[in-house]
Amino acid sequence: MGGPAMRVVLLATALLAGLGSSASAQDMTAGSVTGLPIPRYVSLKSDRVNLREGPSKEHRTRWVFQRAGLPVEITAEFETWRRVRDADGSEGWVLHSLLSGRRTALVAPWSKVKDETFPLFGSANDGSSVVARLQPGVIANVTSCANAWCHVTVAKMDGYIKQERLWGVYPNEKVD
Repeated sequence: MGGPAMRVVLLATALLAGLGSSASAQDMTAGSVTGLPIPRYVSLKSDRVNLREGPSKEHRTRWVFQRAGLPVEITAEFETWRRVRDADGSEGWVLHSLLSGRRTALVAPWSKVKDETFPLFGSANDGSSVVARLQPGVIANVTSCANAWCHVTVAKMDGYIKQERLWGVYPNEKVD
């Protein structure tokens, strides 16, 4: 059973693994292809990445991401394909070569308050000086996270933001 029947079984397993809600860091399992944790966050390498209905180029393109560096969550693996979810909950399959292990995060993409901004502090402390105010949806490069704070860079600024204000890192996840 190494031909098409095996492929169907593997595909069904990959699809089932991609169902369900976002897991916490302690619920991670190893990916069947890479052995890396599932789920995990990665980012898009390119300004044009097709999100497909299934794990092949024959599947219809559901969406085209047009933002390099955008964080996505890998929820399943199948051969050279990764099932991903974006901050809005859209899911589909992306070719692995279009993904990067570079950690990025979106600043409060869930915020619906007009003109809301979030402080970027000079140190991991609410009492430290605010070096910038970040709008929802800004992509931040994640340098590290510990003790509920993440050190990030945005453009040429760097500072600390509370981990709970980012989509692209798990609650209490330590990033080195």
